[in-house]
Amino acid sequence: MNIDLPLTLLGGLSPATFMKRHWQKKPLVIRQAIPGFSAPLERAELFDLAAQDDVQSRLVIQTPEVAATPWRLKQGPFARKALPALKKPGWTLLVQSVDLYDARVRALRDQFRFVPDARLDDVMVSYAGDGGGVGPHFDSYDVFLLQAQGQRRWRIGRQKNLDLQPGMPLKILAQFEPEQEFVLDAGDMLYLPPRYAHDGVALGECMTYSIGFRAPAAGELAQEVLQRLAEQARDEAGDALYPDPGQGAQSQAARIPAALAQFAQSAMDKVLRDPLAIQRALGEYLTEPKAQVWFESSPVEFDANQGVCLDRRTTMLYDDAHVFINGESFLASGRDAGLIRSLADEQALSGAQLARLSQPARGLIAEWFQAGWMNHPLEK
Repeated sequence: MNIDLPLTLLGGLSPATFMKRHWQKKPLVIRQAIPGFSAPLERAELFDLAAQDDVQSRLVIQTPEVAATPWRLKQGPFARKALPALKKPGWTLLVQSVDLYDARVRALRDQFRFVPDARLDDVMVSYAGDGGGVGPHFDSYDVFLLQAQGQRRWRIGRQKNLDLQPGMPLKILAQFEPEQEFVLDAGDMLYLPPRYAHDGVALGECMTYSIGFRAPAAGELAQEVLQRLAEQARDEAGDALYPDPGQGAQSQAARIPAALAQFAQSAMDKVLRDPLAIQRALGEYLTEPKAQVWFESSPVEFDANQGVCLDRRTTMLYDDAHVFINGESFLASGRDAGLIRSLADEQALSGAQLARLSQPARGLIAEWFQAGWMNHPLEK
């Protein structure tokens, strides 16, 4: 992607300018970000997804007539008869990670790859009846809100008081203080940085696509990286037992010997002696498939002449030393590394490119293909 080329998607800004001016700084309303946009997913298709066991879905129903519980939240899956009538006002169906299940939605998500893939999370699709919404709230991550069908009125504000209403099944702001208000039509889009308060209300039947970004907390990253390092600890540190032939008699029996503490420190040093260990653990974590994703072996025989493209459920990243795919890491160098990194960036390699790979690298691609992590282009 040419990050210096102005995009209609960003209101005529280039990705470079958008990231400098707006990313994690201030909102942006983009009229006709996708001119003439038509929702790739029909309402019936979205309802079918919400009925599947492996798809995360939620139903939010507003009940203002019940003062104690003005909001109700239900977790899917939902059979069609379990959803409210289409003409009933004040309800919203939220379906998560729709890009994993529909190639058209994945193609929409890929338009936002000027943000690193390591930050892209998913596309959530919401369908709402008239007046439907999820209440005034804030997200802890960046989000693009693309109006796909109908209209939605948005009110937004950069408020400091982020206290929530107690006892609610949703995270609803206790004192919402909107500063701006506007209505989005199909094809319009709103970008919001993290923790920017907002409230969207459907004006008639309405569908909105939320392109969201992951923002792992420091503690979460540390935990995940350390957990992966721990799995490698026995191999790196070995099985040598603690020796203490010089240990003398000790009058303070409960005191931990200093030599034992040093032994433990030496074991940790061995685990971290590899300067790439943390990078490797981080890449494996960032590419770990989501809980609802699993792959089946490809029934198709691998044919290098046809080229390959990544399955839409596959996550592939790289750093200076490794290539990461679906939670696994591989050292990469030389021409092979350049071509495999191109696969991660472009999500495809032609037959001619595959022919330039070494035999071991081509064998690795074949293994990934047979694991179902990628396909031949016509199968995508």
